[in-house]
Amino acid sequence: MAVLLLPAIAAAHPLGNFTINHYAGVRIETNRILLDVVIDQAEIPAFQARLGFDTDGDGELSAAEIDAGRVAACRSLAPSLDLQVGGARQGLELTEAGLAFPPGVGGLSTMREVCGFAASLAGPIAAGSQVAFADRSFGERLGWREVVIQGSGVTVAAAHGELRTTSISRRLTFYPTTLLAQALADTDVAVTATPGGPTLAPLDIPDAAPLPGTGDATMASVSGSTGGGTAAAAPGGPATSGAVPGGVSGGELPSIFRSADLTPLVLLLSILTAAALGAGHALTPGHGKTLMAAYLVGTRGKPLHAAGLGLSVALSHTLGILVLAGLVVGAQGILPPDVVVKTTPLIAAASIVAIGGWMLIGEARRRFRRRAAAVEHDRVHALGAAHEHEHPHEHPHEHESAAGEHSHGGLRHTHLPPTGSTISWRSLFVLGLAGGLIPSASALLILLGSIAAGRPAFGFVLVVAFGLGMALVMGGIGLALVVARGRLDRVEAASPLGRAGAYMPLVASFLVLGLGLYLTVQAVSGNTTF
Repeated sequence: MAVLLLPAIAAAHPLGNFTINHYAGVRIETNRILLDVVIDQAEIPAFQARLGFDTDGDGELSAAEIDAGRVAACRSLAPSLDLQVGGARQGLELTEAGLAFPPGVGGLSTMREVCGFAASLAGPIAAGSQVAFADRSFGERLGWREVVIQGSGVTVAAAHGELRTTSISRRLTFYPTTLLAQALADTDVAVTATPGGPTLAPLDIPDAAPLPGTGDATMASVSGSTGGGTAAAAPGGPATSGAVPGGVSGGELPSIFRSADLTPLVLLLSILTAAALGAGHALTPGHGKTLMAAYLVGTRGKPLHAAGLGLSVALSHTLGILVLAGLVVGAQGILPPDVVVKTTPLIAAASIVAIGGWMLIGEARRRFRRRAAAVEHDRVHALGAAHEHEHPHEHPHEHESAAGEHSHGGLRHTHLPPTGSTISWRSLFVLGLAGGLIPSASALLILLGSIAAGRPAFGFVLVVAFGLGMALVMGGIGLALVVARGRLDRVEAASPLGRAGAYMPLVASFLVLGLGLYLTVQAVSGNTTF
């Protein structure tokens, strides 16, 4: 019962290693507006971004590539920032930029992009002016979005959206655990600005450095040339980035995967560790265990079916990881990987609804046939009694065999459902593919980390080992369920437990269908876990 109930109470997280998180600090002054914009990318989008910054293709980012990348990244971000005063869009000038790659998990890094912009106003801000801001960058990607608006010599009041005057996330370096279940989603924020109020200290962006030749008097236009010379590196080294909400934490991926020398012992330990991670992944809430339990019980599966179901889950999961890694590395401009992560739960849930409906229809037909057989049985009894009355002689009436078969007057039949009659390998593998369709961030990070280290083949082997660890656990759970159901089948049918056992296939059908509908709702809302 605990295995069946865990997926229903597990709270899925909307953020993780795919997220791109946003912070925008808007400071309104009497004659200009300053922006402090931070984009904190988790391991997977950061892996994609690094491919673009690595202009010489050597797999490493030099100081010159990072220096050029910080300016290029902020310039490409500027068109997605919509700052309006009185309904008129303001031009943004890039004044500061910073780019750092804090360490992530699986040998990968995250990416912290910091941009300072300034918008000079045509005249002093007028009383009752409406200032609106929207960050439309990476609109299709998952992530935290936070907008903070302050006035310096100007008083601001909320006009549209929630007015935040301090950063909840400390500029994306700390994510409050109380808000992780539902990330901030500040998209369009507007305030009413009126001259007057305390003057704040000059804006200091600690993890960005001014562009060459820029300052309060001279600023580089976003639409203009980058100018000559080399931009100064961001001071203080990489910014400290808080753990990205959800996904995989640093302690979940062992350092053995990043070992410099792949000796036979390291290779063996890495494979065993990956298999153990896969087994642990299969033991987390859900991952098809409830579906496997209901399906094998409801369809009277055999041990071979349990092994096949576990292997199909592992195969689906491994193929999904390889496809997703291909999108991350080679097709990032065509289909963002987090779009796949958001759509696969819906596909899997729809498949489970179809299988649950098929099981329920099959069970209803079986029960209808059994009732019809019972009616025929009574008719045969009635005819047999009349026949014996008119022509008194003996007719053999055999006792039920172990399989539940018996005969009356030479008519041999059974009232028990034929074992395995409602199971098919096709539906079994469809269920297994649906159960393993949602990829594990751990497995994906293992593969991407190996690719980043120049060992794609090693990463492939580790992902396969991860899938085999899943198959071992899933198959073992299925085998235990099949054995338990076999024991129940041998219980006396007239006993309370035996009568309850007769309803298990019907209950299992409703369970698979109900869980499929529940997962469909969760997939639509973006809160799905298996």
